[in-house]
Amino acid sequence: MRLGIIVNTNNPETVWNALRLGNAALDGGHNVSVFLMGAGVEAEEIQSENFNVAEVLDKFARGKGNLLACGTCLKVRQQESGVCPVSTMPQLVKLIENSDKVVTFG
Repeated sequence: MRLGIIVNTNNPETVWNALRLGNAALDGGHNVSVFLMGAGVEAEEIQSENFNVAEVLDKFARGKGNLLACGTCLKVRQQESGVCPVSTMPQLVKLIENSDKVVTFG
């Protein structure tokens, strides 16, 4: 299965769960793409005692998941891309087209 996950929040628990889902799908042999948009582009900077977002994000990247971040959303927040390449809305459309299932968090 090709799974698309769209994250549109910087809530630690929500982002953590979205990435856990992505990791579980990768562990199951599925292809997974995560698109960070809106406040979701802040995922790399999330600090939480209860939800280790950095750890699950690192596992996702090491597991060969496809991680993308909305360039416009990064620009609005005066951020530069880190772990994820800068992406665009047309690339999000392509991600959705190429996915068997798409889930959103946020």
